[in-house]
Amino acid sequence: MSDVRLSARFLQFCYRYSAMLPLSVPPPECLQKRFVAPQRHMFGPGPSNVPLRILAAGAEPIIGHMHPEMFEIMSDIKSGIQYAFQTQNKVTLAVSGTGHAAMECALFNVLEPGEGFLAAVNGIWGERAADIAERIGARVNTIVTSAGGCFTNEDIDQALAKHKPVLFFLTHGESSTGVLHPLDGIGEICHKHNCLFLVDCVASMGGAPIYMDKQGIDILYSGSQKVLNAPPGTAPISFSERACQKVFNRKTKPVSFLLDMSWLANYWGCDGKLTRIYHHTGPVSNFYSLREGLAVLAEQGLENTWQRHREVAEYFHEGLENMGLKLFVKDKNIRLPTVTTIVAPAGYNWKEITSYIMKTHNLEISGGLGPSVGQVLRVGLMGCNSSKASVDMVLKALRDALKHCHKSKV
Repeated sequence: MSDVRLSARFLQFCYRYSAMLPLSVPPPECLQKRFVAPQRHMFGPGPSNVPLRILAAGAEPIIGHMHPEMFEIMSDIKSGIQYAFQTQNKVTLAVSGTGHAAMECALFNVLEPGEGFLAAVNGIWGERAADIAERIGARVNTIVTSAGGCFTNEDIDQALAKHKPVLFFLTHGESSTGVLHPLDGIGEICHKHNCLFLVDCVASMGGAPIYMDKQGIDILYSGSQKVLNAPPGTAPISFSERACQKVFNRKTKPVSFLLDMSWLANYWGCDGKLTRIYHHTGPVSNFYSLREGLAVLAEQGLENTWQRHREVAEYFHEGLENMGLKLFVKDKNIRLPTVTTIVAPAGYNWKEITSYIMKTHNLEISGGLGPSVGQVLRVGLMGCNSSKASVDMVLKALRDALKHCHKSKV
C-alpha cells in the first residue's frame, strides 16, 4: 500500500476518532429559551429608545459589506454626517464601534509618540481622552475645571501657549456633568498656536447647534445611540483638510489597524481612489440603522430639532424647580439640552431613587459618572424621547420616588 493511501486512511481514522470524542461542555440551557427584550423608557444618558422605523431598517436583509448597494448606503451615511456636523469635509465616515472607538480613532491617527496633547477636563470624557493619549506615548497635559463649569477662551489660549500641543481636546456635550461647552473662537485660537482642534459631540449632535467648518473644528466625532436614536455600534467622525495633512503624513503607523484612517478612508470611498480594498467587515445592520437615523434628522431639519430639544429641556428644568429640585449646572446658558443633571436630593440614596423608578415606572434614569458620581441624577431626553410627554413621565416618576423612598432625618 502506497504512503499516500496510508496517509489518507490515517487522516480518515483521526477524523472519525475525534468526531466520536464526548463533548465536555453541554449546550447551555439558557440559550434554549427564547429571549425577549423588555420594553422600557430609556431616559438615561444613552442609549435612547429606537423608534420602529429605525428598528425596521436594521432588520432589512443582510448584503455584503463590499457590495455596490452597501457602498451607496455608506455614501448616504457620509452625506448625513456632513449635514449633522455642518461640514464639507471629504474624509467623513462612521467608525465601526461606539463613541469610544471614534475617540480612539481620532487620537490614534493624529498623535505620535512624544507629541504634545492637551485635554480640557470638565467631566469624564476629558479624563478618558487624556488616559488614551497617555497609553500611546503622547506627552499629555490637562486643564481642569470644576464639574458643572466650563473654560474661558482665555484659559484655553494660555494653556495652548504654555504646553504647545499638536492636538487640543474638548467635550461639547459633557454628559457626565450636563454642560454644553461654548465653541466659538476656540478653533481660531488653536490654529493660532499651530494646534488641531478635536471635539467630542456624542451627547450633543442633533440636540444643540454645532458648525464644524464655521467653528474651525478639525476632528469631530459622535455616536449613533443618542439623538439619532439608532442602536449603539457606529460612530460618525470627520477630519478637516488640516487634520488630514497631519494624519496622512505620519512618521509611524497608528497603533490600531482597525482604526487606521489610511484604510478606513479607502473603505469609505474618501480617498479618491477608484478601487476599495477590503479592510474589515462593517456592521451592515448597524449601517442600515444609522442611515435611517440620519434620514430622520434630515427630514426634521437641524434647526427644528435643535429648537425642540432646547424647548423641552427648558420645560423640564422649570418642572424640576417647581418640585423644589436643583439643577447641577447653575448657568442656564451652558446647560446641555439633551442630558440634564439634577442635584441628588438631600437625605436620599440616589441608587434607591433610580431603582424605584425603574421597578415602578419601567423608566431608566441614572446617577452620576466620573466627577459627578454621588452628586447628581442624570436624565437624557434625546431624539424621539425629547418631548413634553416624556418630561411629564419623568416628573411623575420623580415625585413618586421622593414620596416612597427612604429619606434620612440626619
